[in-house]
Amino acid sequence: MKRLLASLLLIGSLGFTGLALSEEPAPAPAATAPAATVMDAAPVADATAAAPTVAEAAPAEAAPAPAPTPNKGDTSWMLVATLLVIMMSIPGLALFYGGLVRSKNMLSVLMQVFSIFALITVLWTIYGYSIAFTPGNAFFGGFDRLFLKGIFDPVTGAVANAATFSKGVVIPEFAFVAFQATFAAITVALVVGAFAERMKFSAVLLFSALWFTFSYLPMAHMVWFWPGPDAFTDADAGAAAVAASGWLFQKGALDFAGGTVVHINAAVAALVGAYVVGKRIGYGREAMTPHSLTMTMIGASLLWVGWFGFNAGSALEAGGTATLAFANTLIATAAATLTWMAAEWLIKGKPSMLGAASGAVAGLVAITPACGWVGIGGGLVIGALAGVVCFWGVTGLKRMLGADDALDVFGVHGIGGILGALLTGVFNTWSMGGTGIVDYVNNTIVDTSIGAQVWIQAQAVLTAVIWSAVVAFICYKIVDLTIGLRVPEEQEGEGLDTTSHGERAYNL
Repeated sequence: MKRLLASLLLIGSLGFTGLALSEEPAPAPAATAPAATVMDAAPVADATAAAPTVAEAAPAEAAPAPAPTPNKGDTSWMLVATLLVIMMSIPGLALFYGGLVRSKNMLSVLMQVFSIFALITVLWTIYGYSIAFTPGNAFFGGFDRLFLKGIFDPVTGAVANAATFSKGVVIPEFAFVAFQATFAAITVALVVGAFAERMKFSAVLLFSALWFTFSYLPMAHMVWFWPGPDAFTDADAGAAAVAASGWLFQKGALDFAGGTVVHINAAVAALVGAYVVGKRIGYGREAMTPHSLTMTMIGASLLWVGWFGFNAGSALEAGGTATLAFANTLIATAAATLTWMAAEWLIKGKPSMLGAASGAVAGLVAITPACGWVGIGGGLVIGALAGVVCFWGVTGLKRMLGADDALDVFGVHGIGGILGALLTGVFNTWSMGGTGIVDYVNNTIVDTSIGAQVWIQAQAVLTAVIWSAVVAFICYKIVDLTIGLRVPEEQEGEGLDTTSHGERAYNL
């Protein structure tokens, strides 16, 4: 039974995990600190436990252990990490994508990314967080946190806490809510790169709301939902906790910061969109070169900086695991930049700024699921391979697929995400310099098997591909049948900046 639990109790299925035994416990709170409700499960929380209660006095010898309170360092780091991910989306992703389209569509891309970020943040508050991160079944959560109810008590001023990945360590639940909101928003915004320059703005918003609800939220729940480390008190409790977790968590899938939930999920929806929406007018017959590689380089740089919050913040604590994720994010991205540049130089004769920026993003994508699970050597190899494989993804594979994926969402995020997810299973093992996994029942770190873990990772990849593809196709069809997907041909020819928004990115 213990051997089975050692394989199942994988904190990495939550996506933002660290080695629980390597982190320092939170210090005791100051005597003047306000009391806060403690959630035993993070990000899962029983809403009935959210309301603060006053316990009756008990004899000293029977007094329960004091409830964990947030460490100010952990809380501060999570707020900074959240800000960094916001910067990744607006302005990072917006500028990266905006520079890649023609000047007549620059403003439309900025508007789509900006508006999607706002839309998903609101939907996340209303129902998204609850469906993704409260108890339900293996695929969907419940409604205990609709409108974020139960987190803040206005009478006492108490804020509920959410556990991290170390037993007895918590952060304010609002910090977790906000951090996760940024993940959801940037994931949906990634999709627009495939159908840029030709889709109605209203259709973009409607599709975003539908796909977020029926693809992103279930995938987040399947991969990242679990009852938290404090639920694993013994073998029986551990087995029950695993059974209450998301479907892919139960299988033991490792996804530190979103390889399946974010990148593969978004990339597959993008590829389906490229097929369903159709090719741009003149695609393959006229040049559709990026109008501002300067903007693209700025956007890529903001993405690289912001990604440290994305990956290192996924540790949920300011500890050793966060620094490992930080270092891997830096090193893998640099390696991917160089290998993409080298491949392009070798094949096309010249290294390009677009290639260097694309290589950086490919490295960021590929290291995302692995960053807290692999050693530096593994991160370096993942990054180096990502540069070459994703270069093929936007050249050879793109020609094979025949889709007008305008900004190469699938070639970079899809191929990079799949590569990183599978290689996480290879480099997590101790023999390859990885971290292994945590057995919370026995409070030990255990090794993984490359073959077994890669098979688990492959199941997670396949699930993300199928789920996102089916949901995306249905969502596109719903939008097409209701309000229509594409702008009229004359509007597409004039450009979406003026026809959809009545403005121009550049007034010369």
